[in-house]
Amino acid sequence: MIGDRPVTRRELMKGTGERGGRCFVAHAGIVYDVTDCPKWRTGLHEQLHFAGQDLTSEIAEAPHETDVFLRPCVHRIGPLID
Repeated sequence: MIGDRPVTRRELMKGTGERGGRCFVAHAGIVYDVTDCPKWRTGLHEQLHFAGQDLTSEIAEAPHETDVFLRPCVHRIGPLID
């Protein structure tokens, strides 16, 4: 199921994984829940990227393509709104 619930920037920024919370990241205007992904469990991915952020400008330097957002552990929440 594709998520279509709008997510505000403030809500995205709260998705840091702290205190057992969910880990959210955004890319290209879409917010994803990456909580179930092993490499995001601490809220820090590969010692480089923090949950709760828009990673659009950083994906070009990643060792993977945008198809990473299609992995089973990644759940689309919906569009990022201001």
